[in-house]
Amino acid sequence: MKKTINGISVMLLTMTLLIAGCGQSPAPAGGDGGQAPAAAAGGSSMTKEAGVFTYAASGEYQPFSYFKDGQLTGFDIEIGEEIAKRLGLEPKAVTSPFSGIIAGVKEGRYDAAIASHAITDERKQQVDFADPYYLSGGQLFTRPDSDVSTLEALKGKEVAVALGTTHEKMAREYTDNIKTYDSDVTAMRALEQGKHDVVITDSVVGEIAIQQGLKIKKSGAALTEVQHGIAVRKGNEELLKKINEALKQMHEDGTYVKLSEKYFQRDISKKD
Repeated sequence: MKKTINGISVMLLTMTLLIAGCGQSPAPAGGDGGQAPAAAAGGSSMTKEAGVFTYAASGEYQPFSYFKDGQLTGFDIEIGEEIAKRLGLEPKAVTSPFSGIIAGVKEGRYDAAIASHAITDERKQQVDFADPYYLSGGQLFTRPDSDVSTLEALKGKEVAVALGTTHEKMAREYTDNIKTYDSDVTAMRALEQGKHDVVITDSVVGEIAIQQGLKIKKSGAALTEVQHGIAVRKGNEELLKKINEALKQMHEDGTYVKLSEKYFQRDISKKD
């Protein structure tokens, strides 16, 4: 009888330990410092890191994203900060060569790209875009003594563009003599220094460079009128919806216009 009682006691103790063990939460996997990923922490996969909005820009596209006194700043950077604030998240701006940003969003390295990407059918196959946040377009820029003013005149000319841009694709339709750079600003500086014949870049970016003293000129009419958008990973409908809501609020309360006028002296969400 005593052996039977002892056996039952051991069995009950074993069952109690097993039940207690099943009730423990597993240690979080992944994340910095052992932090659980967003999906586990908040029941949402909206951002790759809980409580943080990580967005990418090139850092070489003044005035949209650039370094000033060692700090990353610019229109795109401040747009990202404002979106993060309205989503109740900490903003985390990171830089990457422009040509790799879309791939980074697609692969989940960044929650979003706020990097002045033109919305194209080709890019929409890889990522989803929020509502357009500004309008601009491609433009030819040359040295002051040049008479090149049309795409047709590019035949036989050396054209510099930023790698991975829609401007690169456009240039290749007219000439094979293409030189690529990681940034449009670098390409324009090279043009000023006597390299290349033409740079194709965004009209706003070129105009700002001229205002800052770069000795180049806008040549010919605008080549395109393009909508630019914030890119997110395909299928991340929650983040896409919240970004659109934040952009809408920024337009309604005047925040967007204030930021736009700070960098461009006008509202770039409207036609010039």
